[in-house]
Amino acid sequence: MSLRSLFVDFNSYFASVEQHEVPALRGRPVGVVPVEAETTSLIAASYEAKAHGVGTGTLVSEARRRCPGLVIRLARPERYVAWHHRLLEAIDQAIPIARVGSIDEVACELVGRQCRREEAVALAARIKACVAQAAPGGAIRCSIGIAPNEFLAKTASDMRKPDGLTVIEAGNLPHVLHALQLRDLCGIGAAMEQRLHAHGITTVAQLTAAPKSLLRHAWGSIEGERMWSQLRGVWMPPTATQRGSLGHSHVLGPELRHPAGARAVLKKLLVKAAMRLRREALLAGALAVRIRHVGHDARWEADLGFDPTDDTRELLRMLTLMIDTGRRRHALLPGPAGAVPLSVSVTLHRLIERRHSTGSLFAQDANAGKVDDVVDRINRKFGLNKVYFASMQKALEHQAAPMRIPFSRIPDSETENEAGHEALWLQSFNRARVLAEQAHRSKKSR
Repeated sequence: MSLRSLFVDFNSYFASVEQHEVPALRGRPVGVVPVEAETTSLIAASYEAKAHGVGTGTLVSEARRRCPGLVIRLARPERYVAWHHRLLEAIDQAIPIARVGSIDEVACELVGRQCRREEAVALAARIKACVAQAAPGGAIRCSIGIAPNEFLAKTASDMRKPDGLTVIEAGNLPHVLHALQLRDLCGIGAAMEQRLHAHGITTVAQLTAAPKSLLRHAWGSIEGERMWSQLRGVWMPPTATQRGSLGHSHVLGPELRHPAGARAVLKKLLVKAAMRLRREALLAGALAVRIRHVGHDARWEADLGFDPTDDTRELLRMLTLMIDTGRRRHALLPGPAGAVPLSVSVTLHRLIERRHSTGSLFAQDANAGKVDDVVDRINRKFGLNKVYFASMQKALEHQAAPMRIPFSRIPDSETENEAGHEALWLQSFNRARVLAEQAHRSKKSR
């Protein structure tokens, strides 16, 4: 069985970019945070920080205790996205990219002579050299895994970090995997691990020895059979997936941990989600809202279904309805009495392609889509939120909910970048005012 996949994983990516762009940080422990607050958690840590037991998910206060010399950096997603594209260009100089897994993961397919071990190893060396040329100084490094399929190549890339190279050949299977934990394998999270335990599988050795039928039963679907095949080195192209939800979440900064601040951030998150809906030509038929509070394990949550839409104003109306229905009398936000909001999220569900919708018989305003289109075009040209809803004001004043980097997609700087010059802001504001006046005159004439 020949080698078929090469997987590139950039090590401690966010922290590495910070160290590259600020040479004084190289060799020092660095932690990256989403907001400037001692009560938040790290979203990335350099290997110097990891040596002190600091990693992703560690509270800032705990991280400082474990590593007194830790340097905390506020995340700069736009820089991580920019370097993502630059590093893709570097890899492409050595081999075409088959699939981008996330902002710090890339899969490549080996063909012809590249499937030989010596050729594949030489190719990995060329990739590392191209990365070093694109980012001189050695702060940005990558680990590479080579194997008969992408699943095993990704697994191999995690086996030796940082700056590692691991090759798994058919003859190494399955014993080369036995030293790993179940959670080290892609596709096995906490819930799946518990299901495997319920089926008598607690080690990777037991997993690789289990029959295909048992894994199908454990997974409850054909994914169990795919796992059985992947563990044996069978080449399996990635399965096509269909987006089922779309949303945003944000941990509130201390200055926004009050009901009015939380409401403003929720509305900003929903406006961003609605803009993404329209950009991807999707409609949503349900909205989920989640609010966590300081000192409370349980979160407040609400879900609401409706006719498929991408209308920002209609979605905001739904959000307000959900919040007002769930809150106590005289309160601005749902949740325990006197509780301080910590984080908020909105998720749009029941997504369908716009071209598959016949529209609603009870649509309120046939011109709503035109208004959203104009606002989207202004914000794409001059920067996000150059035209915005007044109810988002508090979130904008404190620059809450900026661009974030999720695991499943690369943010689009065009629709998430809030940068822009004052002159451009005035230009877009004046344009929006003219459009609003025209719409008002048209409505008045009717």
